Parts: sequence; C-alpha cells; structure tokens
Amino acid sequence: MRKFVLRRLLMMIPLLFGISILTFAIVKLAPGDAASLSVALNSKIDPGYITKLRASLGLDQPAYIQYWRWLKGMLTLDFGNSFMDGRPVLAVIEERLPATFLLSGLSEILLFLVAVPLGILAAYYQGRWLDRFTSIFSFVGFAMPTFWLALMLMLIFGVQLGWLPVSGMMEVGSEYLPWYQRLGDVVQHLILPLVVTTYGGLASVSRYARTSMLEVIRQDYIRTARAKGLSEFQVVFRHALPNALIPIITLLGLSLPNLIGGSFIIESIFAWPGMGRLGFEAIMSRNITLVMGIGVISALLTLLGNFLADLGYALADPRVRYD
Repeated sequence: MRKFVLRRLLMMIPLLFGISILTFAIVKLAPGDAASLSVALNSKIDPGYITKLRASLGLDQPAYIQYWRWLKGMLTLDFGNSFMDGRPVLAVIEERLPATFLLSGLSEILLFLVAVPLGILAAYYQGRWLDRFTSIFSFVGFAMPTFWLALMLMLIFGVQLGWLPVSGMMEVGSEYLPWYQRLGDVVQHLILPLVVTTYGGLASVSRYARTSMLEVIRQDYIRTARAKGLSEFQVVFRHALPNALIPIITLLGLSLPNLIGGSFIIESIFAWPGMGRLGFEAIMSRNITLVMGIGVISALLTLLGNFLADLGYALADPRVRYD
C-alpha cells in the first residue's frame, strides 16, 4: 500500500508541471495582454506609456523567461502580484475562497446526500414508479442548461415574486447588522445559486448510482446471498452497496476541485463573489499571474482528487493495489 501511494504522488509532479506549461501557453496565445487591454478604451493614451507599462509588468520579455520567472516564484509559493491592482495573487484568491467554498461545499453535500440514495432506490425498485420518476428527472436534468434554469429562477422568484435576491452574496450595508440578520441575508442570497448548482449534478450522479447498483445486484454472489436466506437489508447494504459505491468514489474525488474552483457560469450569472467569477475576470483581462495561480491550484486539486479516488479504490478493492 505504501508503494501504491508513493507511486501516485510521484506521478503528480510531472503532470502538474505539464499542466502549468499548457496553461501558460494558452494564455500567451490569446490576443492582447494586460497592458494593452487596460488602456484599450482610451484612444488618447500615449503608445510610449503602454510600452513602459508592459516593461513594468515584465510582459516585454520572451515567453520562456516569463514562465521561468513565474515557475521559480511558484516553487516558493509566490505566485506574483495581480496585474490589475498589484495585490499578491494568493491574497486575492484567499479573499474569494470562502464564498466559493460555501456554495460549492453545500452543493456537493446536498448532491451526494440526495442523488446517491435516489439512484440506489431506483435500481432496487427497477421498473416501478420511483425508477420512472428518477429516469424522467434525469432526462430533464441532462437536457436543461444550467444558465437557462438560473435565469428562470431569477425571473420567477426574484423579479416577479420578489421573494429572493438575485445577485451578490449579501446586501450593501449588511455588515452593520447583527450577526443573525447577516446570516439570514447570506442564506437568502445563497438559495438560488445553491439550487441551480445542485440540480446540475443530481441527474448525472443519480444515474451513475442507479447503473452501478443494477450491475451489482445482478451478480451471482447476490443471488447466492439471497439463496442462503439473508435478509434484504443484509443483501443490499452489506453485500451490494459497498461494491456499488466504488464508481461513486471517483465522482467524489473528481468533485474536490469544484469546492475551490467553483462555476464561472453560475457565479457570473448570480454575481457570486467566488473563484469561478474571479477566474473569468482574470481571463478576460489577460491577468496572467492570476490565471496561472488559479489554474495551478485547480490542477493540483484535480490531481489530488484523482489520487484520493485511486486511494479509495485501493481501500475498497484490494485487486487495485495488487495491479
């Protein structure tokens, strides 16, 4: 087991290095840079000012020098400063993390608490009304774009009914309210983006759980367990469920980046001040240091999620360790 863990950890190093090179190359291939975009709306800017600005940001140097300078700083956890306001990249990211962690964390918890039992019950009661309801629900979930659902909920509950706020994380001036009123304000702002974020994954996770459970309960050892006279509770929860959850382990591992990365579509629609919206703003402004910081952190979490999924596989199925 120790060799298995060490091998997976060592594989993460070249992958992270390759991802950083690819991310940097994609950003550099995009037209324009932070200096030119910052003065694009002002035609009276002296071209000499743009040249000086690019030099001050280090954008006048060759791409490989820019990357090497960034890489040396990254190895010491110094991701540089944001081109827009000069603040350290880690400080900017740290400022947006709580909002994304709140939204994505609650969404992932609700997602697996609802979708996994729903999929398992649909497989156990295959062909009955619960299975049909889950299938219809899944097909609708797959077909419905999340941005359309977000706009419809905003129109109904925010504009027409006026029950819930449609943007931001809290009202202006709410920091002066008592803590319980601030908490209630955040909860009200959280409801719509939380519903949209959770619903987007319910369909896929429930179908994964249903398919996995159907494959397991058709195995010979399940029929043998029933033939030995075991109760349905023992057959389902002691024999079938542990093996059916193995594919769900992969989904749990791959969901780790979402806790930090967020969703730039949903966060942009609801003006939620999280990492997804920050990444979108950084890309649009060609803020390469901020893009690289977010990209590397997201890549690291993705690799860590894959590692945890592999580790979960190895713990659940000893054959994985031996292979």
